[in-house]
Amino acid sequence: MSTQLKTRPVFRTEDEERDFWADHSPLDYFNTAAAKRASFPNLRPTLRSISIRLPSDMLDDLKVLANKRDVPYQSLAKLYLAWGIKAERRTSRTELGPNNTAERIARPRRSGKHSP
Repeated sequence: MSTQLKTRPVFRTEDEERDFWADHSPLDYFNTAAAKRASFPNLRPTLRSISIRLPSDMLDDLKVLANKRDVPYQSLAKLYLAWGIKAERRTSRTELGPNNTAERIARPRRSGKHSP
């Protein structure tokens, strides 16, 4: 199914271009078969500062471990968080059903004190 691509108009201003693309599909103007995957090797992820409260002994242990590895403790904390998130995602994927949908629903945990 071959369709003729439309000619892209020349825009005088960014506002004019923005208005045009708001009402038109780029797929009518660009050959997607000739598109190539872009690579941005020097692109750095966006970082956001957060505050987190940790028990003093946990922070001290983290600093000792970081010192043994000769890395900043914040970097080691990020590494441990990344490992935990990756492990949780792996666990979640194994709990997906045949249609790749989660079959489990968050249920309240039962304590031994109350019956359902």
